[in-house]
Amino acid sequence: MPMKNMKSLGARFGNGEKAKAGIDADAVRELALLLTETGLTEIEIEHNGARIRVARQATTSIVHAPTAPSGAATAPVSTEAQTAAVKGPHPGAVPSPMVGTVYVAPEPGKPPFVKVGDSVKEGDTLLIVEAMKTMNPITAPRAGKVLEICINDAQPVEFGQTLLVIA
Repeated sequence: MPMKNMKSLGARFGNGEKAKAGIDADAVRELALLLTETGLTEIEIEHNGARIRVARQATTSIVHAPTAPSGAATAPVSTEAQTAAVKGPHPGAVPSPMVGTVYVAPEPGKPPFVKVGDSVKEGDTLLIVEAMKTMNPITAPRAGKVLEICINDAQPVEFGQTLLVIA
């Protein structure tokens, strides 16, 4: 939604007759549509002291296998399926502390901070996450060996996403 439309939305919310009577449902619908279009999870606008915030919850699906009646034969669950269901993040996973763009090297054309198989000490720089034009070094939380790098250079990352694994 262009900024001009956002301003008119804010003006409608803050000054319109509907705002005096209560919440402008059309403004809420437009903001919800904007969330869907942009992939955002939350948006807030403020105009002339009136504020409206629309957020959607991230959904997590838990699939339960149907239970069979007693005495009925059940198909065995594969070991791979059991492992996937129980498996969470690796204990040596280094998560992203923020949303941003991850870089594996200090600058383009330079060698990466770490490669798979490298030994690192606690506090060594592993990667950089750029957020709002600020370069944030991601340091090793513990000493160990880099087992896996789970991202690519210049890839957008989410908060909590596993960047790499140290054992």
